[in-house]
Amino acid sequence: MNYRVGDVDEPGEQRSGSGLLDRHIAFLEALRAAGLSVSLAEDLDAVAALSAVQWGSRQTVQAAYAATLVKKQSQRPTFDALFDLWFPRMVGSGVGAAGTGGDGADDAEDGATGPDAAGERFSVRDGAAALRDFRERLAEALGADDQQALGDLAAEMVARFGAMPGRGPGLSSWSAYTALQRVSPAELTDQLVAGLLAEGRTDEEAARTAGRRVDAFTRRVEDDARRRIAEEKGPEHVANVALRPSIDRLDFLSARRTDLEEMRREIYPLARRLATRLTKEQHARRRGPLDFRRTVRASISTGGVPLTTHHKPKRPHRTELVVLCDVSGSVANFAQFTLLLVFALRDQFQKVRAFTFIDHVHEVTHHFKPGADVVDVMADLAASTSHAALWGRTNYGRAITKLAENHADALGPKSSLLVLGDARSNYSDLALDTLAELVGGIRHAWWLNPEHRRHWDNGDSAASRYGAVVPMVECRNLTQLGEFVHDIL
Repeated sequence: MNYRVGDVDEPGEQRSGSGLLDRHIAFLEALRAAGLSVSLAEDLDAVAALSAVQWGSRQTVQAAYAATLVKKQSQRPTFDALFDLWFPRMVGSGVGAAGTGGDGADDAEDGATGPDAAGERFSVRDGAAALRDFRERLAEALGADDQQALGDLAAEMVARFGAMPGRGPGLSSWSAYTALQRVSPAELTDQLVAGLLAEGRTDEEAARTAGRRVDAFTRRVEDDARRRIAEEKGPEHVANVALRPSIDRLDFLSARRTDLEEMRREIYPLARRLATRLTKEQHARRRGPLDFRRTVRASISTGGVPLTTHHKPKRPHRTELVVLCDVSGSVANFAQFTLLLVFALRDQFQKVRAFTFIDHVHEVTHHFKPGADVVDVMADLAASTSHAALWGRTNYGRAITKLAENHADALGPKSSLLVLGDARSNYSDLALDTLAELVGGIRHAWWLNPEHRRHWDNGDSAASRYGAVVPMVECRNLTQLGEFVHDIL
């Protein structure tokens, strides 16, 4: 069935104006829940935009919503995923119209049939012949980069190979993972690369293009499985359970490789936005505190009308920042992103020095040269991790002690200390007294913890004990990181 804006959630429900209004409101509420700030004015802008476009084209409706509701490019994937849930490309089985199997004996033997991506009939049963035929057509569509055919094949793939009928209550009848495991589109990459090389592409270009096409098709399959689950359980269920948050709200510790690459691309735009915001606020606070005595004296001759205020000279100062980063295990990604953001904003500080550790302290300040490429910086940081470990087991107490012994010159009355890590020290000595001495001789100290607060003090976590010495802040994503850096500046 083709897309219609007025289509409703449940089979049999009347398609009416009130259904469309309810869907519009639910869609906006889902965007807000996912972290997109949609105001009432933007809600009305979206309604006005929809009234000015043709509703027969799904792409046009999507563009109208996006133009009025999405503020940052990093939010677009989340917007698109939610739009697909509330305004799906198709309903029911779509091109896989036969369902997941038959009810009679003939169906059990021969399999149910329905139209495939070419409009012909196919057997829904997951057999070797069906799988071979499907993979051939998928390889052909990937080679031609036929987006329409790939979209239809994704729906057909879930209908054929992703059905899981008869599951217990609360469990979905569709699985993108099952379909992907059965078809294994990634195994077609070599065949696709060979075809691209025959077209005259270089090895690197062919491999990159093939990987991008296979990844895009994989996302299509995941999207279609979510669409089917949304029809079963409602789009709210999928939005709350299966939908990943926008990249600026995605937890550092749960990010995948592709997410990390997108986060890196967001670091410097985030730094530029913060720098612009800070500059404006500093200009607004350029005047010092009110000089009451001078103000009164200057106003005596006019009886205070008009009143001309006079201010004391402002004494600007910038922080000397010292960063101590745990680079062990999964928290290494969090530490690297925070380091990159801090050094992208280094002009906002008088001086910055950075140290990494696992169980040994290693200075990495020299890696952040002005104009350094972000890819080179990340590679240098990864390569330097070996210098931050002697035995490979995280030891916060030893790192704090070595910082005090070997780099005492980095911390002084004008310095601020920023500690990055999850405060998990493998039950070793915490060196709390040494940390207290360091903090007592500096201007400020903060500790950013990438773990959710509910996990603090579980297992070998010493979050509360360290938090009693250095104020500890939960910092799990780019949004919280940006807000923290703004606040300390």
